Amino acid sequence: MQLFEKINSVLSGVALPVILISVGIYLAVKLRFFYLLHPIRFAKDLKSAAKGGGTSPAKALSIALAGTLGVGNISGVAAAICAGGAGAVFWMWISAFAAMSVKYAEVYLAVKYRRRKKDKSGKEEFYGGAMYYIKEGMSAHIGKKASSLLAAVFAVLLAVNSVVTGNIVQINAVSSVCAAFPRILCGAAVGLCVLAVVAGGAKRIGDFTFLVIPFLSAVYIALSLYIIFTNISEVPTAFEKIIGGAFSLKAAGGGVLGLGVSRAVRFGVTRGIFSNEAGCGTAPTSHASANTKSPHHQGCFGIFEVFCDTVVLCTMTAVVIIMADLKNLDGIPLSVASFGLFCGRAGEYIIGGSVVVFALATIICQEYYGIEALGYFGASKAARNIYIALSFCATLVGSVISDGAMWLAADFVIAVMTVINTLCVFVMSDEIKREYKGKNGKKENKENKENKEKNKEARRI
Repeated sequence: MQLFEKINSVLSGVALPVILISVGIYLAVKLRFFYLLHPIRFAKDLKSAAKGGGTSPAKALSIALAGTLGVGNISGVAAAICAGGAGAVFWMWISAFAAMSVKYAEVYLAVKYRRRKKDKSGKEEFYGGAMYYIKEGMSAHIGKKASSLLAAVFAVLLAVNSVVTGNIVQINAVSSVCAAFPRILCGAAVGLCVLAVVAGGAKRIGDFTFLVIPFLSAVYIALSLYIIFTNISEVPTAFEKIIGGAFSLKAAGGGVLGLGVSRAVRFGVTRGIFSNEAGCGTAPTSHASANTKSPHHQGCFGIFEVFCDTVVLCTMTAVVIIMADLKNLDGIPLSVASFGLFCGRAGEYIIGGSVVVFALATIICQEYYGIEALGYFGASKAARNIYIALSFCATLVGSVISDGAMWLAADFVIAVMTVINTLCVFVMSDEIKREYKGKNGKKENKENKENKEKNKEARRI
């Protein structure tokens, strides 16, 4: 366990923040920060993304959000604050804004390199993911054999992640909320619900997430806003703790960057990725199924996904937890108790129920990712059924496993996936810039001319 922790500290504490943030800033510069500098055009691209037929871009987004919204927003934020202090929230923001461009790029590539198939009724469907653009897109840079091997490794990690982060972590949170019931019973109940939805295929998964996620997110946001606005005088103090904790220094032999900052960075970035999945290459699997007008249009949904998850929901959770300032609690119990402090039993029940439903949606989504990972290897129906059975067993194991071992495994898998995927996206960044500029250059030139004319007219007046 100590060796595993040391490996994780290097991966998550050094390699991951440096790679994700630097590549994110690099891609944002290449894309000219269009999602920040041109918000109206960005909103129009979101609105006009649907091409018609198949899986809609919004439904593909809801599947992706099912994999991101949930325990990461509730338990992950609490774990980050407990492990890295309030300053960890600041680094969640930094990783989110840097990861927006990375999420855009990975979704863009997933749509570009996706493949087509026909369902039983003869209707055309799309499928794809990070392993496909790693295999095909990276072949020009590292050769076909190396790219095929790297894609296969990533597909294996995707399947493992669906069991560890996407299943065991989620069910562990559910069992901690439903403490009145035997933990193993909670695992079995959730596992059976997952089987019932997954058995219906991608369509049933999409219908379920499209129905549940928007409603549940609205309830969670409404409760968080109620607490924030009824305790508005305490909000500035909470943000002071976040900013102050992000840059706190502990003197060590002449004044190097202290332990407080390193822990805040590590847990802020890793829990941020656990929450929004930007850079780790899981969400492109769902986005690839969208019948969208172009890779760019669906990439905009990827940016919106990160914003909604980390900038909005995680921040609300963090502010409530910091204002509550409860001691000797961690993870889900800390989140539930913090909301309960302001809203009583009703708040505890709403957050507890949100954890259960969010976790259920995440497990379903991640199991879909795992099945798609097996599909990359051409797995038979029997192999997929075995995987589903193993996933059910994982819900039983996850309901009783210790938190320490669970988070060590989750952090390791997420870190390795993110390093591989983000570096691949970086290598293919020129391809993304070239195609983005070619499709949007005329629009930008037209806008620039209009702005120049407006400025000239303003100067005349």
